[in-house]
Amino acid sequence: MKFIPQTIPGLILIEPKIHGDERGYFIETFRQDLFEQSIGYKVNFVQDNESRSSKGVLRGLHFQLPPHAQSKLVRVIEGSVLDVAVDIRENSPTFGQHVAVELTGENNHQFFVPRGFAHGFVVLSEHATFAYKVDNYYSPECDRGLAFDDEHLGIDWQIPRDQLQLSSKDTKQPKLSALETSFDYHTNYYA
Repeated sequence: MKFIPQTIPGLILIEPKIHGDERGYFIETFRQDLFEQSIGYKVNFVQDNESRSSKGVLRGLHFQLPPHAQSKLVRVIEGSVLDVAVDIRENSPTFGQHVAVELTGENNHQFFVPRGFAHGFVVLSEHATFAYKVDNYYSPECDRGLAFDDEHLGIDWQIPRDQLQLSSKDTKQPKLSALETSFDYHTNYYA
């Protein structure tokens, strides 16, 4: 596995080694020891989730507040998505900045999104199956979001606005300037 730090520290793109022949392929999608060596701390994933969506479905930008904050390790099994993480840690030098990566069933890349980031994705292919691990359980009282279309974020979702499919929840999220997160850049959320 190759672990590639992104322009915002903490975000990591993971390229697994693919072993293939005429029969198909084999990949390791997760190895705790290599993962923790690469990110520099322990993460205990407690749940795996999967969704299937059609082209133009945008899910996000989501996060959970402490003490139920979540890290995510995301990947695409089938299809293609644009995956986005936004830094929402107060006092961070990259607060409000984002990283966007294309995850596909063909490239088998994974994206690690630590606590303190809002996360979302949009489906670029006709359909996509999206899978991810989280290190904390869902907590409705800590569930929050950020407006996907906040002009201050400058995210190019690569799909025209009128072709996006959103939940009613995702159309009503606050902009970054009104966001209350309680994440601080100087706090270690993994201790």
